[in-house]
Amino acid sequence: MNINLSEEAGVRYLHFGSSWIQGAMRIARPFALELDYTREMMVPLLLHGDDWPRKVLQVGLGAASITKFLYRCRPQAKLTVIEIEPQVEAVARQYFKLPDDPARIDIRYGDGADFMVESKQRYDLILIDGFDAEARTGRLDTVPFYLDCRARLADGGLLCVNLLSRRKDFGKSVKRIAEAFDGHAIAFPSCESGNAIAIASTTVSPASTLDELKAAAKHLKQESGLNLLPTLARLAESRHLAGGVLRL
Repeated sequence: MNINLSEEAGVRYLHFGSSWIQGAMRIARPFALELDYTREMMVPLLLHGDDWPRKVLQVGLGAASITKFLYRCRPQAKLTVIEIEPQVEAVARQYFKLPDDPARIDIRYGDGADFMVESKQRYDLILIDGFDAEARTGRLDTVPFYLDCRARLADGGLLCVNLLSRRKDFGKSVKRIAEAFDGHAIAFPSCESGNAIAIASTTVSPASTLDELKAAAKHLKQESGLNLLPTLARLAESRHLAGGVLRL
């Protein structure tokens, strides 16, 4: 795999041999989430308390943005990352300040789909953000894979998936996730970048009102600097917050 770096206006970008951006870091704030979609993948934090999650599984390391944020923001969390390309870890350590803390960050090389089949562990939060150089997901966007993700979730656990489409058409992907999770799935309106974030639950999650979500977002902003209030404003305009209540 060809791995390239670029820098512009104080931001360092990761590329896999193409113009597609696979990750980014603002050099002055290495633990902040620079890209919109990485920020939106933290929405599950609004649905639980500060002591959640304790066990996280992430497929696709990229520039380690999400890994670094959770490492700092959720010090109780142990993070397992599945990365198919060993070079990506080396680049993340050298250029994107991935912490060297094997007690909390366990990086394993392999195919995320194979890991889901073979693993016997359960996780509170599973994050899927795996693409090749042409922004293709392969097996990571199939009903069997999402079913395997469901089997790896602990009680009350959440799956969060970054969906990327050149056509900004995520309907088929969302249907696959919903099929695997018996309809307990939602997808946010897509970001300007063309990404959309889907969240799924193994069970009917307790309903959260918009006011509760806003209060959680303000708390998260205060403790981490991450501002999810704009995301909630977009979500409030979607059908997922009908009546001011979010249900999974």
